Amino acid sequence: MPQLNPNPWFSIMLLTWFTFSLLIQPKLLSLTLTNNPTNKVTTTKPTPWTWPWT
Repeated sequence: MPQLNPNPWFSIMLLTWFTFSLLIQPKLLSLTLTNNPTNKVTTTKPTPWTWPWT
């Protein structure tokens, strides 16, 4: 069964992970977010819904 032979696929997987780790990941991590996350504080309290059948 060729699926059980890791000889060609293991090297391809390692090469892919090294490429991602060394080349792509630093480029993605260097990008800055356009919208910085902020804590949203709600000051108004929601009013409860009045159900017509109660």
